[in-house]
Amino acid sequence: METLEEVELCFPELLNTSCRKPLQHRTETIFIYILMSCISLFTVTLNLLVIISISHFRQLHTPTNLLLLSLAVSDFFVGLLLMPLRILLLEGCWVLGSFMCGLYFYASFILTSASVGNMVLISLDRYVAICDALHYPTKVTQKRVKICVCLCWSCSVFYNGVIIINFLKDPDRQSSCYGECIIVIDFLTGMVDVVLTFFSPVAVIVILYSRVFVVAVSQARATRSHIAAVTVHGSVCVTAKKSERKAARTLGIIVVVFLICFCPYFYPSLAGDDRSSTVSISIFGVWLLYFNSCLNPVVYAMFYPWFRKSIKLIVTFQILQPYSSDVNIL
Repeated sequence: METLEEVELCFPELLNTSCRKPLQHRTETIFIYILMSCISLFTVTLNLLVIISISHFRQLHTPTNLLLLSLAVSDFFVGLLLMPLRILLLEGCWVLGSFMCGLYFYASFILTSASVGNMVLISLDRYVAICDALHYPTKVTQKRVKICVCLCWSCSVFYNGVIIINFLKDPDRQSSCYGECIIVIDFLTGMVDVVLTFFSPVAVIVILYSRVFVVAVSQARATRSHIAAVTVHGSVCVTAKKSERKAARTLGIIVVVFLICFCPYFYPSLAGDDRSSTVSISIFGVWLLYFNSCLNPVVYAMFYPWFRKSIKLIVTFQILQPYSSDVNIL
């Protein structure tokens, strides 16, 4: 039988109410802390470069890049806020109090929903750019994109506030001991949340990108045959520019990576379990979700020459020179 001396408590002064620290090997713990800290640092740094690039250079002020900017902002805050706090939870003890626990989950849900919404908007943008290329400049304007981005974030804040409002009123109600930060969402609410924030957006994304790639392939063949327009499944789509098809392919990779990283996070609800931050959702699922925020700018660096060029200008401080925002970056 364990004695009090053998049990390591989160708060030793609270013998009867403190949570126990999980047994961990010191070497493995140090390695995990270093690895997670590096991921957090890379996520913040890379997404900050994306934010500075799109915000600073005028040539990058396009509707598509505004959507990428919104996605980069959510990814940046994942690395700056969520990852460090999740690292604290690796030790099994929450030391920041119940208010910060509620705020952490609220921010986590907002950023997750905003990322999903940004992906849907990106898919819609590529669909119009490929399938209705002639009307794209008039249908997709910067003003409309800004409105859509604001609605995406506003809906995310409101929707997640409704979902966890009871938890925010009494964050300690679901904790079994002092030093535990946990939220449990019941089965019905969890299923509604999965449908609204996962199934429905994923269905829209998959349908739109399936359409985009079918049309893009047909347009590539039509271009080689010197045909100006092609008909796909009964609807006429004007041949888009090669750059638009390349952008669709790049953003398609981002969407695929997004789906791979998000599926394990929603698995507990798909399996019919109550969603719990420390029980039902595995550490792997949460960190894979967060890791997606680090992968997005890596994809940009691999496929977008403008991002690589802008990084050089930023790290060499050339953006501090007069009129650097008008530099040819494309």
